[in-house]
Amino acid sequence: MGTATTEWLASDFVPERHRARRFWRWCVGLLFTGVSVVVGCRTADTDGITPVPQLLAFLPWLLVPTGFGLFLALFSRWRLGLVWGVALLGLLAWFIEPYGKSSDPSGPAIAEFRVLTSNVEFGQGTGSLVPVIRRERPDVVFVEECEYTCQATLRRDFGTGYPYRQAVAAAGSHGSIILSRFPLKGTKGVTGTMGMPGAVADVSGHPVRLQLAHPMPPLPRQVALWHRELGRLRAFAAADPTTPTVLAGDFNSSQDHAAFRRILDTGLRDGARMAGHDRTPSWPERWAPTFGTQIDHVLLSPDFSTNSARFLDLAHTDHRALLVDITLHQHE
Repeated sequence: MGTATTEWLASDFVPERHRARRFWRWCVGLLFTGVSVVVGCRTADTDGITPVPQLLAFLPWLLVPTGFGLFLALFSRWRLGLVWGVALLGLLAWFIEPYGKSSDPSGPAIAEFRVLTSNVEFGQGTGSLVPVIRRERPDVVFVEECEYTCQATLRRDFGTGYPYRQAVAAAGSHGSIILSRFPLKGTKGVTGTMGMPGAVADVSGHPVRLQLAHPMPPLPRQVALWHRELGRLRAFAAADPTTPTVLAGDFNSSQDHAAFRRILDTGLRDGARMAGHDRTPSWPERWAPTFGTQIDHVLLSPDFSTNSARFLDLAHTDHRALLVDITLHQHE
């Protein structure tokens, strides 16, 4: 009787074990399908549709669910799942590598100066930005989401130190300003939902194009608008390849977005990447540097080399500021 009971229990356990394996394999397949869609868009060099653009911003972090799925595939003895997971890990590791060129110019140095970009989140971070500007003494400052009060504060506190300014005066996230120690000649900037002023600076007798970047974020139902505004920034970058250019600000995109890579493809180089910070998160500030994505950039034409780059924590804003020391070189 005891032997018969044991055999009956064992035979009953086998279907239960098979059902458990099928359940975990189904979970792994669902998880890997989601990751594969995002990785597939990255491979196809497209940003896709919501929620792909939002997930692409955090592409390196997809290693976590992929690794977990690989463990479950091993646990459920699913060979196809193991191959699938290893392939996804390999692609993710490949795409985590920095994108774009990073070589320095060979011509003699003309001038060295410091660039700071900061999104102060509807002006709320202005009070934290002021002491940073005083301490770090950047030569050019790009401030996004700098509304009326923010602009008034910066003019009052830095009217002498930064006598040259180019701004789009507006409320909320639509206002932005460029502060400069160098003489500026205003340009029409880049058209966008939020203000993106531009100017040409006189740096030691050499013209340098300055352009603030602040396209719309890739919100659901606004991905097409986000693409168009990044496309306008790309058009600006490609319009004058012979004049030294600094394109800086909150791009609401990372190197894992095809629309941002199109800007880099014009020849611009990411200053943070050139200083070894290609994956340092700048948003959201409350989780950085442990978690996040780098959407704040200082992009430079090949006339520049980068001496250093630092991401700075500011209170009352969801972005970290980016400070980059650069050198302008003469064409050979």
